[in-house]
Amino acid sequence: MPNWLRALIAGYGAKKLGGGCFSTILVFIVIYYALGQCNHATPVQHGNIKNEQPAKTAMVKPEASSHAVYSK
Repeated sequence: MPNWLRALIAGYGAKKLGGGCFSTILVFIVIYYALGQCNHATPVQHGNIKNEQPAKTAMVKPEASSHAVYSK
């Protein structure tokens, strides 16, 4: 979030929630700080799971029939 937007939202919230001069400044600082903490969250990446072991399937390969050789 850009700093100017963060300050604008914090200023609006401080105007609505603050009663006097000191409390308005205090509310502004708290909201500004809280909005700044939103930037430090680590994004969740879906689909980047790496398996160390290959997936096992139920498909069985046909055996090479060495005994199927017919001799006369």
